[in-house]
Amino acid sequence: MSAADRQLQPVPLAQVLAWAGDSDARRAFSPLSAHPFLLFDASDDDLPEPAHARIRIWLRELPCPCVAIAAAPTALTPACDVVLGRASEATPLLDGIRRSPIAAAVLVQLLRAIETLPVADALTAESLAYGTLQAGPEFRRWLDANRAPAPSIHSDAGPAVIMERDGDRLHLELNRPSNRNGMSVEMRDALVEALQLALSDDSIRRVRLSGRGKCFSTGGDLTEFGTAPDPATAHVVRSLAVPGRYLAACAARVEARVHGACIGSGIEFPAFAGRVVAAPDAWFQLPELGFGLIPGAGGCVSIARRIGRQRTAWMALSGLRIKAPQALEWGLVDAVEESW
Repeated sequence: MSAADRQLQPVPLAQVLAWAGDSDARRAFSPLSAHPFLLFDASDDDLPEPAHARIRIWLRELPCPCVAIAAAPTALTPACDVVLGRASEATPLLDGIRRSPIAAAVLVQLLRAIETLPVADALTAESLAYGTLQAGPEFRRWLDANRAPAPSIHSDAGPAVIMERDGDRLHLELNRPSNRNGMSVEMRDALVEALQLALSDDSIRRVRLSGRGKCFSTGGDLTEFGTAPDPATAHVVRSLAVPGRYLAACAARVEARVHGACIGSGIEFPAFAGRVVAAPDAWFQLPELGFGLIPGAGGCVSIARRIGRQRTAWMALSGLRIKAPQALEWGLVDAVEESW
């Protein structure tokens, strides 16, 4: 058996129970240890409830991702960060965790903490966690290898977000198709301004959000990564100018229509809308762990409130794409429509 095969062998539940009674065992699983994740078999549900309770507490406090293997829900699966049907499905998650163990740990700790927080408080917690990782070694390593010499330049006429009013309806359209509607500072500020208008004008009854070009948005403009003066200032800016905060405040009036690539903030932001409609060609991905980061445009909040923290963790840890039908099944989108 190869080393990779051994790493895919889930730990037996009896061993997890033994660790749950050992105050030193928690330290063995962390981004700073040789075991930055716990993969265990949660299918055995014959333990007495006191044992379940002890394991659940230990798992929730574990400072690393906890991945359970179980064909069906058990008494322990709600306490886990990801639940998979087979151990073979864990490979992309474990690969992602190994590449960025600190970011992976921060991600699952955040998702656990904000599960029941109000949206505004959860967004603040997400921003603080994101800022922590901006100062961390994994993001610095990515930035040193990928820092752009200058921000990208678009070739599109008109503002970053086109606003059109038709009676009591407001249509907002992302207008940087030459840059795949990357969420630049320019676009972020334009979205904040547009959504502030919707919030301040009671005569606007419906807001429609869409994007021009081949895709809705490929997410944050990577050429602007690392341009903030420092992580603390960046957190303050996010507190004031994250479009998701404003979209969440008027969500009941907003329909987002997404198509093509919806990557990172390209799904984190529209997921706040009261209704999300996807074109059949839409696909969704959270790649931030590969940068040593977590979703930072509100996705730990918006996506987790749509599909739950375990599926959100699966998307972020694996970095895998999901297509429109699966997004509909999970509740990430509310409809898939052929006519566009």
